[in-house]
Amino acid sequence: MGNNREKASNKKTVYLAAIVGHTFWGFSFMASRVALDRAHMFLLLSHRFILAFAILSVLVLTGIVKTGLRRKKILPVLVLGMAEPVVYFLGEQYGILNSNTIFSGVMIAMIPVACTLAAAPVLKEIPSAGQLFFSVLSVAGVIGTGMLSSGSGALKIGGVIGLLVAVLSAMVYTLLGRSISGSYTPFERTYVMMGLGAGVFTLLAVCYCKGDPGVYLRPLADSRYLLAVLFLGVCCSVGSFFMTSYAITYISVARATVFANLTTAVSVFAGAVFLKEPFSAVGLLFCVMILVGIYGVQRT
Repeated sequence: MGNNREKASNKKTVYLAAIVGHTFWGFSFMASRVALDRAHMFLLLSHRFILAFAILSVLVLTGIVKTGLRRKKILPVLVLGMAEPVVYFLGEQYGILNSNTIFSGVMIAMIPVACTLAAAPVLKEIPSAGQLFFSVLSVAGVIGTGMLSSGSGALKIGGVIGLLVAVLSAMVYTLLGRSISGSYTPFERTYVMMGLGAGVFTLLAVCYCKGDPGVYLRPLADSRYLLAVLFLGVCCSVGSFFMTSYAITYISVARATVFANLTTAVSVFAGAVFLKEPFSAVGLLFCVMILVGIYGVQRT
């Protein structure tokens, strides 16, 4: 009886982590929009991941959190960190800039389905027919939401390649993260990911600034930019990556990745409430499809 209660409690914690992590990601689009109005993408990514890595480093240096990275093979977790955030963010951002809203939304929405299908031969996690149905239902909600967007943009081959790179890197991150979850704790995985993000994006930022520290530091004097970076660095980079890494440790790829679609529903809600963006009954229907799909995958 006690073991059953413990398993139920742990399951609730895992699902809560997935929900909170992807809810933060949903609000990240609004914060990123605020920040990108004030600074170049490389500057934002550098500031964001330096802050995240600094926070985790303080936890390690003060002994609050202990890691065993020195006693473990570092290559698998380095590959994980290169897949996400480094390659994923570069591919996604370049893809979005060089494609239209609908195509980019559809491509990113396919990540949960692609990961679920890839997990079958790689991890031997065979999704049920019900999980596939509800996963597709949730993705359909995301695609429908994207089609309602008023955004535009020309579809270029570079954009297609960038988005394909983002999808593939997300698959590598999910499958590798799941397969090495028994060897590295969620904190260790997140710590290396933040370190690689800080290093690579800061190098790109320095190249963009041509070595001028004034250009690099100037956006930080803007209070709205600073608040956006704090949210993105603390809640999204540290919080979201840690919680999604925690979730993928304990539940299957199909159940973990479908929560990514929650990000779309939250971003639509945030835009309607805080940015006064239009929200229709059709948009509400698509959001309901997303939520029903997520719930169905967990129940089947």
